Amino acid sequence: MSMEWLGAAVEYGIIGLLALLNVVAVAVFFERAAFYRKLDLSELRDIKELELLLTRRLTIVASIASNAPYLGLLGTVMGIMLTFYQMGLDAAMDTGQIMTGLALALKATAAGLLVALIAVVLYNALLRKAKVISLEWEIENGRKAL
Repeated sequence: MSMEWLGAAVEYGIIGLLALLNVVAVAVFFERAAFYRKLDLSELRDIKELELLLTRRLTIVASIASNAPYLGLLGTVMGIMLTFYQMGLDAAMDTGQIMTGLALALKATAAGLLVALIAVVLYNALLRKAKVISLEWEIENGRKAL
């Protein structure tokens, strides 16, 4: 049974999925930032309604931030498995082939960490802005959040 598909699964599957998740996190960030800018606090009468509006879609960014390293790790494991498999087939394998396989594995790790770092920064920025808007609403309305 050949394991050549693992290389494509890591390169296009795992790293491609991480790239897609990064695009989703950035898109949610820009959508939320635009929403926060145009939000009219005078139209809202309830702090719970405001909280629901402010936190919509934030779990998407948080989920990407928390799961991207695991996807990268999955790609790493798959890349190393492929490298060991190829080494087992050809005992006289040159170091260039081994390094190429390990580089693919490490590329998956780096991609996962990069996506996670970006998503964490975006999530924290959105959470901070939501908190500021919520506090501004409380100041304007003279009420405390429940």
